[in-house]
Amino acid sequence: MAFGDLTVWAWLWLAVGAMLIGFAKTAIGGVGAGVVAIYALVLPARESTGAILPLLICGDLVAVAYYRRHADWPVLWRLLAGVVPGLLLGAWFLSVVDDDVMRQVIAVILLVMCAIQIAQRWRARGRAAVGPRSHPHGVLTLVMGVAAGFATMTANAAGPVTTIYLIMAGLLMLQMLGTGAWFYLLVNLAKLPFSVGLGLITPASVAMDALLVPAMLLGALVGIRLVRRLRQREFELAALAFSAGSALLLLV
Repeated sequence: MAFGDLTVWAWLWLAVGAMLIGFAKTAIGGVGAGVVAIYALVLPARESTGAILPLLICGDLVAVAYYRRHADWPVLWRLLAGVVPGLLLGAWFLSVVDDDVMRQVIAVILLVMCAIQIAQRWRARGRAAVGPRSHPHGVLTLVMGVAAGFATMTANAAGPVTTIYLIMAGLLMLQMLGTGAWFYLLVNLAKLPFSVGLGLITPASVAMDALLVPAMLLGALVGIRLVRRLRQREFELAALAFSAGSALLLLV
């Protein structure tokens, strides 16, 4: 598809998606997975993947600039350990399956992660909303890292997976945002060679993204203002709700 042939309505939906990317980067990460569905409706599925990545990186830079001091680096390094195998698996998966299977697999991963977190909350319902800090088991951390790498390589949908892991790790809201900001920036930069090599990013898609950056920045500003008003419990519940909703959206 030639991006110059897009209709006014198509550009409007792309701008809405860009705003959601900015909002997800500075507020609730699970919102970002909905952008996958929006862009896939407007653009061919493979082209939509490449069109989203540069916008994500721009959003990552905004989030890092604003939340960088709140990152929990030990948690970040543990999660990053499984990302490279996940990226490689995702790149291979992109080359052998169609888009429908890809989205269904990612959706199942997200729903399983949501179920795990909901189960943990149910068992801990008698304790305070923000309990003592804990670290997920090493095997679970590796699985989550692989899942995040796989989800981000195949559909730019690592947000819900990462959000659920950071909730499991017991991070506070600003710690989650700071750790997530660095995680997404590093991972998305690592994805660039794969995406270029697969032909997902083109000069035309980069030019289109440049026109959508103002919409992304507007969404980021809205996210920053909203986070100031959210409490920890509200933030976690919203993150889980959007993560589950994004998974269901991918199944449609």
